[in-house]
Amino acid sequence: MTVGVALNATGTDNQIDATVRLAEEAAAAGLRSAWFGQTFGADSPQLAAIVGREVPVLHVGTSAIPVFGRHPLLVSSQAQTAQAATHGRYHLGLALGTKLLTEAGFGIPYERPIARLREFLIALRQLTETGAADFHGELLTATTPLPARVPGAEAGVPLLVAAMGPQALRASGELADGILPYLAGPRALAEHIVPAVTAAAEAAGRPAPRIVALVHGVVTDDVDAVREAATEQLSFYEQIPSYARVVELSGGKRAADVAVIGNEKAVAAEVRRYRDAGATEVVFAGTEIAGDADRRRTWALLGELAS
Repeated sequence: MTVGVALNATGTDNQIDATVRLAEEAAAAGLRSAWFGQTFGADSPQLAAIVGREVPVLHVGTSAIPVFGRHPLLVSSQAQTAQAATHGRYHLGLALGTKLLTEAGFGIPYERPIARLREFLIALRQLTETGAADFHGELLTATTPLPARVPGAEAGVPLLVAAMGPQALRASGELADGILPYLAGPRALAEHIVPAVTAAAEAAGRPAPRIVALVHGVVTDDVDAVREAATEQLSFYEQIPSYARVVELSGGKRAADVAVIGNEKAVAAEVRRYRDAGATEVVFAGTEIAGDADRRRTWALLGELAS
């Protein structure tokens, strides 16, 4: 099992420079991968490509690009460019997104998300594996009157999905290389998520899927104050049905209930629980919530676990 971190430098003077510095620190701590979210700010594949070039010991990944408001041809170009830039160390994560952000931000209806995800994955797989596509679906068309291969990315791009619901897990098992569940505790992983996506992959004749568990957590002695801050920070996710459901399946009531917050012994034990629940990789997010000292303390522990 590998261990990585999600890097967040949005509150700095220059997000790109600060992210590279954080990535260098993560690599020095012994971490294996760095992941980047996608909202309406920095372009995450481009950020991953820059970090992967500057810090060549790290694998880099996007977690995750919503399929609404994007097209497989454009995402393929981004992903293949990042893959060539990093010499095979880039991992592309896709997401369904949310009705709130899709309709408010893009002004397009959030309709038939699973059907769109399926079509997006089919077209994107053609593009990233062959450099060409001839896909005509109900919702998407992707054809290549000109070549779409990026030299240096011939090995393809691993496709992961931030899937947690039954239909998304089925589609991911059939069409993707793995999943990126977030705020899904060990119980939800072991009892619901891992069995569903694994069964779908087996039925489709695909290899066992990667389970990249994104965990909100930090090593700290000030557990009560940090959990209170996490409760406020994560409350947004409680408005999204898929996250509310997975938190409940994990045994929590609030999103912060599944956050991993405690000393080194407590956090290491939780990482082992994720491994035992079927996670092939664990990525910690939100490690900056308690300040730089606790972030570094967290990364030191995670680096030890990664080795």
